Amino acid sequence: MPELPEVEVTRRSFADAIAGACITQVQLGKPLRWPLGCAPQELLGRSVRQVRRRGKYLLLDLDQGMLMLHLGMSGSLRFASSLPPSGAHDHFEMHTSQGILRLHDPRRFGAVLAVSGVHDPRARKLLDGLGMEPLDAQSFHWEAFASGLQRSRAPIKAVLLAGRLVVGVGNIYACEVLFTSRIHPSTPACAISTVKARRLHAAIVATLAQAVQRGGTTLRDFSDAAGQSGHFQTETQVYGRQGEPCRVCGTPIQVLRQGQRSTYFCPYCQPPDSP
Repeated sequence: MPELPEVEVTRRSFADAIAGACITQVQLGKPLRWPLGCAPQELLGRSVRQVRRRGKYLLLDLDQGMLMLHLGMSGSLRFASSLPPSGAHDHFEMHTSQGILRLHDPRRFGAVLAVSGVHDPRARKLLDGLGMEPLDAQSFHWEAFASGLQRSRAPIKAVLLAGRLVVGVGNIYACEVLFTSRIHPSTPACAISTVKARRLHAAIVATLAQAVQRGGTTLRDFSDAAGQSGHFQTETQVYGRQGEPCRVCGTPIQVLRQGQRSTYFCPYCQPPDSP
């Protein structure tokens, strides 16, 4: 599933190129998670002002209204001056004066939603419950993060994945930041010491920034809007490395199941209830 780094990489790969473009044609394929919310022809003639991101949503601000895009479980965007003919898994295509934006989504859990703006009730339903933005220093306050940890008895891995405290720490990145912080993934959030909570806060920022710099993580078919794959998967410390030696201590990496997700960790570097 594309997580925050992959969505941010995607945004950066086409935001400048599409800014100022006028929409000339919109084509829909098979239904996605939600209906577009308007007739495709209603978007014609509108121009794209900028592309922002909130959590895993891409927000295309138009001169009238906004498009919200979500990549779902398997989606990816392409933006180019010309593209091959649409295939069976291409479900949204927007032609503009500066290129074609296409959503490719084999599993169709993605979405494109036309709304009046961030205050539209449909947008608020999706955005209002999102946590702090970890790549925004003004949003990701240490005090609020620490307070949020203290209010939850849930395992820290579950708290990170939920996205209500901080967005974008998906399964891969949760495993990585917990290893960096030397926190066992089953530790109740409220039981994490201040020292480790500060480590965790810093690790979230550093790990996600590194993932963006490396172009995101490509495990199967993720690529940015220019068709470039990510490389963060070559640098993971624990994720996907079950049975391999820890890069720090040499202990074999283990895996446990939490909420139907695989959690990779080092039993020596991340012992339960460690000081």
